[in-house]
Amino acid sequence: MSDLPRKAVTRTAKLAALPLGFAGRATWGLGKRIVGESAELVGRELQQRTAEQLFKVLGELKGGAMKFGQALSVFESALPEEVAGPYRAALTKLQEAAPPMPTRTVHGVLKERLGDDWRELFLEFEDKPAAAASIGQVHRAVWHDGREVAVKVQYPGAGDALLSDLSQLSRFARLLGPLIPGMDIKPLIAELRDRVSEELDYGLEAQAQQAHAEEFAGDPDVMVPAVVHQCDQVLVTEWVEGIPLSEVISDGTQEQRDRAGQLLARFLFSGPARTGLLHADPHPGNFRLLPGSGDSTRKEQWRLGVLDFGTVDRLPGGLPAPIGDSLRMTLQGDAQSVYELLCEEGFVKESIELDPDAVLDYLLPIIEPAQADEFTFTRGWMRSQAARIADPRSPAHQLGKRLNLPPAYLLIHRVTLSTIGVLCQLGATVRLRDELEKWLPGFLPEEEQAAEA
Repeated sequence: MSDLPRKAVTRTAKLAALPLGFAGRATWGLGKRIVGESAELVGRELQQRTAEQLFKVLGELKGGAMKFGQALSVFESALPEEVAGPYRAALTKLQEAAPPMPTRTVHGVLKERLGDDWRELFLEFEDKPAAAASIGQVHRAVWHDGREVAVKVQYPGAGDALLSDLSQLSRFARLLGPLIPGMDIKPLIAELRDRVSEELDYGLEAQAQQAHAEEFAGDPDVMVPAVVHQCDQVLVTEWVEGIPLSEVISDGTQEQRDRAGQLLARFLFSGPARTGLLHADPHPGNFRLLPGSGDSTRKEQWRLGVLDFGTVDRLPGGLPAPIGDSLRMTLQGDAQSVYELLCEEGFVKESIELDPDAVLDYLLPIIEPAQADEFTFTRGWMRSQAARIADPRSPAHQLGKRLNLPPAYLLIHRVTLSTIGVLCQLGATVRLRDELEKWLPGFLPEEEQAAEA
């Protein structure tokens, strides 16, 4: 495997081949149908080939292409099952692995950033990467003080590659749209692009991770590895041993699924309240299920290990109170108050007038998980929500097109949707309302919030 391709023309050609490949395979499928092969068999083979090409190209290019693939992977539960099957395995691979960069390149970065004697900082250093992500790869090592560590090394040229990929992907976002029904791909790509500079800055990542590590130190539910060392293009953190969430999704017990889901929801809502930061990259590759210090057969002993703080949303006051206020008022059926709040926050533009009751009808199915004491997230439920909003004939689709997403809520919205996508992949039964009542400002009336605190 060569170094991360940096020439824009090379990367653009590879990405441009994706839609051409999709079109070519569609023509091939039509030919197979003409000669009498079953539509179902041809369709399945077509989807499998498309998934394989998608993973191959996005994984090889790393950079923004892989970042986009990881973002897509958490939404596979919204796909119809006959389509999701072939894509699931391919997209899940993007959560945990990518072709590695050469050892000489890794050593070159370490020498340049840590000095000629960089090996003296480690008692052991594994040249084979333990994981590869969109802008860097991770090596397992032992720090000079004996601690097991993860050494994250940024790909040379990662910044240029990220920007180039996302610009190219935005050009054929329309062709990728059918992969995720009910979701507009172009804003997702634009938002990923806006976060590029932050994710490339390992100094900002180290600050965000250390803030979480200190806040959650000794926490019975969530573990964040501490930062050991940081410099430009290199980040060294404590090593976390555990079951990747992607493995829990594919092979975990129901107890593991439920516990992972509960802790994922808890971290989503408690993180901003406790640190003023929202972990904004919730795909399964960034989480581990860790056995607790007690009897690990009891589900409450499992803890959630959280990795990769390269993308965070800074929320000094925690999640905005209007989110909790609107959820509470929707559950109470107060259509007029919900509508007025959405107008105030910019979800409904001044030039648009909507029926408050229609807005309430649009929102209620989406917030169903907050209504019950516990809710089982399933791919079927996610697909039904996606289909309801995606169907051009449905009132929900027509109303949804007229709503607006203010910039301040864009990342929060994506993180929430992504987390729900992962919960549906897990098939977890979660007491979501408990987490909302404890951590989301405005969800409880003020007097009850004060009593809870």
